[in-house]
Amino acid sequence: MTAADRLVERVDEFVTEQPVTVVVVFLLVSVVAVGGIGGIETSAGADQFTQDIPAQQALDDIDEEFETSIGGSATAAQVIVTDDNVLSRTTLIRILETQHRLESRSTLRVGSTSSHADAIARRLDPTAETAAQRRDAVEEATPRELRTAINEADAAGAVEAQVSVDYNPTAQTADAAIVGITYDVPDAATTARVTELQTRSIETLDTVPGNEAGENAILFGDGVLQSEITALLGDTAIIVFPAALLLILGFLVFAYRDPIDMAIGLAALLMSLLWTFGFMGYAGIPFSDSLITVFPLLLAVGIDFGIHIVNRYREERGEGLSIAAAMRTTTDQLLIAFLLVTITTVFGLVSNVASPFEPNRDFGIVAAAGITFTLVIFGVFLPATKVLADRWRERLPIPAFGTTALGSGGSRLGRALRVGVDLSKVAPVLVVAVILVGGAVGGAYGTGVNTEFSEEAFFPDEDRLETYSNLPEPFAPTDYTFLRVLTLFEEEFEQDFVGSVTLYVDQSVRDDDALELIDRTTRNPPDTFETTDERRAASTSVVTVIEDQAARDPEFAAVVERNDRLGTGVPDRNVDEVYDALLDSSAEGQARGYLAADRGSARIDYTIRPGVDNSEAVADVRELAERTPLEAVPTGDLVVNEAVIDRLTESAIRSLIAAFALTAVFLAISYAYLEGKAVYGLLNLVPVLVTVGLLVGSMRLLSIPLTPINAPILSVSIGLGVDYTVHFVHRFVDEYKAGHGIDEALDITIAGTGGALTGSMLTTVCGLGVLWLAVIPLLRDFGVLLALGVLYAYLCSILLVPSLVVVWDRYGDRVGLGLDGGLRGSTGERAE
Repeated sequence: MTAADRLVERVDEFVTEQPVTVVVVFLLVSVVAVGGIGGIETSAGADQFTQDIPAQQALDDIDEEFETSIGGSATAAQVIVTDDNVLSRTTLIRILETQHRLESRSTLRVGSTSSHADAIARRLDPTAETAAQRRDAVEEATPRELRTAINEADAAGAVEAQVSVDYNPTAQTADAAIVGITYDVPDAATTARVTELQTRSIETLDTVPGNEAGENAILFGDGVLQSEITALLGDTAIIVFPAALLLILGFLVFAYRDPIDMAIGLAALLMSLLWTFGFMGYAGIPFSDSLITVFPLLLAVGIDFGIHIVNRYREERGEGLSIAAAMRTTTDQLLIAFLLVTITTVFGLVSNVASPFEPNRDFGIVAAAGITFTLVIFGVFLPATKVLADRWRERLPIPAFGTTALGSGGSRLGRALRVGVDLSKVAPVLVVAVILVGGAVGGAYGTGVNTEFSEEAFFPDEDRLETYSNLPEPFAPTDYTFLRVLTLFEEEFEQDFVGSVTLYVDQSVRDDDALELIDRTTRNPPDTFETTDERRAASTSVVTVIEDQAARDPEFAAVVERNDRLGTGVPDRNVDEVYDALLDSSAEGQARGYLAADRGSARIDYTIRPGVDNSEAVADVRELAERTPLEAVPTGDLVVNEAVIDRLTESAIRSLIAAFALTAVFLAISYAYLEGKAVYGLLNLVPVLVTVGLLVGSMRLLSIPLTPINAPILSVSIGLGVDYTVHFVHRFVDEYKAGHGIDEALDITIAGTGGALTGSMLTTVCGLGVLWLAVIPLLRDFGVLLALGVLYAYLCSILLVPSLVVVWDRYGDRVGLGLDGGLRGSTGERAE
């Protein structure tokens, strides 16, 4: 007896002889698992995938070192104010009153605020130190004084930069403006703390006369953004989980046809989820977008295990065996299959631990733990509970419900399931050839699948949100203000998250040639960069700030000219003197956005030509960083996104190869150990390859890009594929070893296992496919791919495996890999 046989025998004893003890132990462990649920935190958005990327580290350095940043500091926020005219006296007073209330409430920890109203008020009263004093200056100014102050502020560049693009300097009108807010909190402040401060700030906005928070005064900051993206998880869960539950319940009724058996199966499913949630809490793994997909996956495997246990048990009971004997036979034949399925699925999942993305690593760990819990619960707890329930049934007057195996006898389902077996008797070679070619074509076509990553990819589908908004509470989704803000940024301010790329100059810029070198990076730009009339890159840097200030300030222009030996307009000596003069001028605020306070770094922004492919623009800025003598790092949202895509593709391929290699070796060794024939393990892999090929082909066909969320699907699809083929092959091997010929063994297998596979497939496809209802397109796509993966695995097991077995037996002997010595005739009897 092998170690595996001894393990199964030990489980048999517990299940059939001590079912009460088993149930009590599992319930106690579940109580312990509840304690971990309270420790689960949430994590959402694109930031999960950008850690440890040099471009992101440069972006973080820019946030810390410059007073304005590309990505937006976590300790800063903006208020978008809209009105008929944000330069009118009424609106200027409203904005300054807003700034005053934000700055004066100590609980908000607001360090400073800024706006075009600020700059205008300073022209009216240079001595005004507080927002309240500047508000009074605007309130008391005459119309002529106010008009003059607006003109002066505009000449200094302090108006146009902070109002919408419809700004008319002659009429002094604009529809929208931005108020900047900086919070005085430690660098190590948590996102939760920043979110709390920004939420309180929104409440303060509503106290200002004329303000309607979320309407004409919308606060936008990293804290608000992250909290609303996290809320998407809840909105998705509250829509998806009830729908999934209804569908799963419907198909479980079809599969079990017995309320008691169904209740036992549901209890085991809930226990699997509970243990997995508890594990997450105790392990300190946050709940993220990626982990939403773990739970449908656990449901898929749990449903499969449950239906197989109950279906096989009913087969044995139908043969007249007692409760204990029927369950012993069931566990003897299924636990090894469950173990093979679990270990191969875990290989597919654990391969994600090598991913460069922490959420994918967490996905691999949590899913692997969850699948292991599912094996233990459905392999031990469910059989024990079933034995206990059936013994009570014998003693109590409980009516019998559906007790026959699914797909057995002459049912319509049973006849439909025989298609694959019937084809294996008629044209097995043709079936194998057609399906293998189909998988190969799908795989080749799928190599052209797109890759995608951006913050916007984690945003909800607005059309779907609008549709769901008509649902009653609690199903109606949250009102997401950040969607309106992004629209305002694009329409009113023509700002886009990926409209530019940046060079972060990570070195001192105090040398005489520093400004010349910065200026040189704008000469002869690549075709992907927007250009000026002088064949220069359309860019912004401390050099352009110097040039703009010199053009409107004669005194500063004299400083520049005095330190420009070459006459190019770019200072090439005494640059510290030039910086001092620049920072003492009206351009101080703009300069600090491109020159670090210690002058130890600088930043150059390049505008990308509209319609240019992102990868081409990123390649060009990377080449520019290598070519310049400056120590420069290419960065910006576009560069970070492309870096994630590069890692994504490499990670997906590496995980797929690792999962397949581990699975192949494990199955070959396992079947060689258990059955003495490694070829049985190889039989499981061919349908898996077809499943993967069809899946990647479907991704391209359905225009579903490869993203950090669905990247694990390729390696997970191996585990899903093996799940179905292992059940089929393992049952076939059992029947074949029992003395049945190939044809007869296939007939018995499809009659017994085919129904369970079908019930599992229908329940799983609908349970996973319900993710299509998610408000986040990324999760919707993942659900579709998981459902397709299960469907393809099922079809391959039903249609391909029977013909593959026949073909392998027919031709395998020629290379020494036959099933067991070949066949004799067409009767299915083994050769003597």
